[in-house]
Parts: sequence; C-alpha cells; structure tokens
Amino acid sequence: MDYVENILGTIGNTPLVKMNKLVEELPCLVLAKYETFNPGNSVKDRMALQMIEDAEADGRLKPGGTIIEGTSGNTGMGLALAAIVKGYKCIFVISDKQSKEKMDVLKAVGAEVIVCPTDVEPDDPRSYYSVSKRLGEETPNSWYVNQYDNPSNCKAHFKSTGPEIWEQTDGKVTHFVVGVGTGGTISGVGSYLKMKNPNIKVWGVDTYGSVFKKYHETGIFDENEIYPYVTEGIGEDILPANVNFEIIDGFTKVTDKDAAVYTQRLAKEEGMFLGNSAGAAIKGVLQLKEHFNPEDVVVVLFHDHGSRYVGKMFNDDWMSEMGYIE
Repeated sequence: MDYVENILGTIGNTPLVKMNKLVEELPCLVLAKYETFNPGNSVKDRMALQMIEDAEADGRLKPGGTIIEGTSGNTGMGLALAAIVKGYKCIFVISDKQSKEKMDVLKAVGAEVIVCPTDVEPDDPRSYYSVSKRLGEETPNSWYVNQYDNPSNCKAHFKSTGPEIWEQTDGKVTHFVVGVGTGGTISGVGSYLKMKNPNIKVWGVDTYGSVFKKYHETGIFDENEIYPYVTEGIGEDILPANVNFEIIDGFTKVTDKDAAVYTQRLAKEEGMFLGNSAGAAIKGVLQLKEHFNPEDVVVVLFHDHGSRYVGKMFNDDWMSEMGYIE
C-alpha cells in the first residue's frame, strides 16, 4: 500500500507546469514550480518543517513547547501543520496588511494570532518583528523561529526545491525567477543550481517600497526606498540574513497594480489559482524578456494559493477601489 505516515510526508516533490498564454511573447520555455501542491498550499511548508526539525535536534524546541513567529501567513501555516503533528502550540504575529483569509486560516489550524500595524519602523515596539521577538523572550518554554535569519530556511530549499528543479528539467534549466521576501527560496535554490551549473541565472522579483533591488545594485541600504506597499509576501524593509546577494544575478521590480492584475490573469488565462506574489513573479518574468533566448528553460516559482486572497486580488470591488481595474 502506498501512503505516508502523516501530512508532513506530502511536503515537496511539487510539479513543474508549462506556462502558455501569458508567456506567448517570450521566445523560451517557461515552467512554473507549482508549490501550492504542498499540504499547507505554499512553498513555506518546506522550510517550516526544516526549521522545526533542526530546532528539535539541537534542543531549542523542547517537548510541549510554544512556537512563536512573525509571518505574512504562509510560514505560519507550515509551522502550524508541523506543530499539530508534533504536539506544539503556536503564536503567530502578523501585519494588518495581510489578507483576512490568511489570519482566519491560521486560527483554523489552532494558532493564536496577534495583528500588528504595517506602517511602522521595523524596530518600533509595535512592529511584527519586535512583537514576535518580545513574545519569544517572555513566553516560557518557547522558541522564536526568526525565519528571516534562520539558516534552516535556506537549507530546506538547497536540500529539496533546488534538486527537484534540477532533476525535473533534466539539468536544462537556464534561469530561475522567484519573488524575494525572507530570501530562503532564492538563496537555497539559487545556490544549489549554480553549484550544478554556474551559468544558470538567478533573478529576484522585488516590489516598489522594498530595499532589495537598490541594495543589490549599489550596496546602499536606502531608507528612501522604503514605503508601504500592497503586494504580499515579497520585498522587505530589512536585509534578512537569508538573502545571499552574491548568488543573485539581478532584481526586477513589479508594481502593486501589475502584481494584482497578473494574479487575476493567471487564474483566468492559465487556470492557475494562485497568490499575489505569483502575479508579481510572472510579470517579473515578462519584464526580463530581453534576457531570454529560444533555447532557454526558465523556471518561475509560484509560492502560494489563491484562496488566501479571495477578499483582495480576486474581489473586483477591492480591485476597483484600489484603482487596479475599471
């Protein structure tokens, strides 16, 4: 009989899916690494499990403990699923710009959810970085995950996502494109792929209001680049330790409007019901058109599922109010 011991056994080995209508203008083959097939419907299941297993192994996470993390939603979901199987409690700190669906999903899997304001400095005591760190210090028998600086985040993708992409493309992948938030996915996958073939190009998709692109190009952390933005799951106003800028060949920035519009287009033109960062990612691929040749194989990673955004990017009233559609 073919079965896994628990839901965590279904993490990984997600399919590659050929993109069609949306990439007709491109000369190359574009393949989507479709991470919504993970049990928590996002790429973050991979690193959530890796971070927990590594914390268990070195004693940071003890039996019956409480897992504490600041999350935009998906990492929390992955952590919560593993916590259910392994017997931990969860407290997640989330910013108020995240969709209501994300907050509701975390509560549905038994987590306590604390909502913090988005429009504050990272070191402000009200920020979701500060609140999650403080809770980690104050809560007995707890472990503060810190996905931004936790090396197990990057390790998960070096061990699983990168090798999968290499094997699924028979080593023919020439470009890897992905939205960048904590940096674990781009750095882990990128490091593995460049180890196999140093000529593979690794591109990050950034958003306006985030520091990544300018920092990569100039080495300057420009606070004038930082302002509130709508796109969820990518971009940062900090430099996470997991972003390995040395293996990234470049960044392209996508507007909030384009990310939202292309999220809808993925559903309506490709049958791909995906999250907000997927819209940004595919628009980023289109913006990189001049870098691709007919023989290239471009892999773009889609992080999460459209069900997290039904009240936003898939709600025409919301899209109209934001000025993204007429």
